[in-house]
Amino acid sequence: MAAEPPPTLQWREASSQVPPALVLLDQTLLPVEEVLRNCTDVETVAEAIESLRVRGAPAIGVAAAYGVALGAWHARGTGAGATTVSAAVARLGRTRPTAVNLFWALDCMQQALDAATGSSDDELYATLVAAAQRIDADDRRLCRLLGEHGAALLPDDATVLTHCNAGSLATAGWGTALGVIYAAVEQGKKVRVFADETRPLLQGARLTAWELQRRGIDVTVICDVAAASVLRDHRIDCVITGADRIAANGDVANKIGTYGVALMARAHDIPFYVAAPTSTVDLELASGDLIPIEERAAHEITEGFGRRTVPTGVNVYNPAFDVTPHHLVSAIITEHGVARMPYDSVLQTWGKAIPAIATGASR
Repeated sequence: MAAEPPPTLQWREASSQVPPALVLLDQTLLPVEEVLRNCTDVETVAEAIESLRVRGAPAIGVAAAYGVALGAWHARGTGAGATTVSAAVARLGRTRPTAVNLFWALDCMQQALDAATGSSDDELYATLVAAAQRIDADDRRLCRLLGEHGAALLPDDATVLTHCNAGSLATAGWGTALGVIYAAVEQGKKVRVFADETRPLLQGARLTAWELQRRGIDVTVICDVAAASVLRDHRIDCVITGADRIAANGDVANKIGTYGVALMARAHDIPFYVAAPTSTVDLELASGDLIPIEERAAHEITEGFGRRTVPTGVNVYNPAFDVTPHHLVSAIITEHGVARMPYDSVLQTWGKAIPAIATGASR
C-alpha cells in the first residue's frame, strides 16, 4: 500500500515556546497543496469548520471538542473559566447545522465541564483536553470496527461507487464509507472505486481521489451526471456513502446528490449502503423531514474555484445536503454491525447505547 495521507487533525500540547493547538490539514487546498494549520483558539477552530478546512461529520465533532479545550486554555486566570467554556460550546455549535456529531461532541464536552465544577483553571483545562482526546480516540476505534463490519459486505473482487468524501479526511480515523474499503483491502480483497466528483466543491474529485490514490487503491473520478451510466455499464457491486445525520427511522442526510445516487442504485438493483458511527444517529428526529439542511453561499456555485460560471444576478440555490429516505437504503453499517430494514428498533437500541464518553465511559 502507498504512503498514507498526513493526519487530518492532531492535538499539539503546550510547551514553554508555543500554546496548545489543534493542527489541521487544510482541505480547501487539496489536492494541490498539503498545508497544516495551527488553530490556537476557539474562533480559528470555528472558522476552520465553517470554511471547510476541516469537514466530515466525525472530524467536525472531534475538532469542536478540541476547540472547547482551547477555550479553557485562554480562560485561565480570568476567573470566568466555566462561563468562557460554555460560550465556546455555544460558538462552535453555530458553525454548521446538519452534522449531528458536532452537537453530540459538544454535549460530551459540556458534561465534562459540568463534572469539573469547582476545579482550578489548570484542572479544568486538563479535564477538557482529556475529554477531547477520548472523543478523538473513540472515533478512531469506531472507524476500524465499522470498516470491519462493512468489509464483509464486499466480494473478494469488488467495484464500489461512492459520493463525496467519507474517508480519513472526514474522521479522526480511517473513515466510514472509505473505512469499509480500507478494511476490505487489509483483508486481501481487491477493490476498485468510482468516485463522483461531488459538485459544487468537488470533495470526491479533490479529496476522495487524493486519499485513495495515496493509499494505493484503484480510483476513477466521474462527473456526477455520469453516475447512472456507470451504475448501468460497469458492474458496480454496491454504492457506499457516509452520513451527516441519520433520523430514528433510518432516513439519511448526506452530501447533496446522495439522494439521486440512491435512486439510481435502486433503479439498477444495486445495494446502497450507508456507513456511519452511532453518534450520527439522531433519535430525537423521527424522520429525515426534520433534519436541518445547511444552505451555503452562492459563490460556491457561481465562482466555485475562482472563475465565474453563472451570470451575475441569477438566483442560486445551494443546499449542502439532501435526505435519502430509508426505503432506498439497503443497510446501515455502524460500529455495532450491519442493520437492515426496518431500522427503527435497531437504531433505537444502538443509539441509546452511546454513553457520555467525555466523562470516561467507553462504548
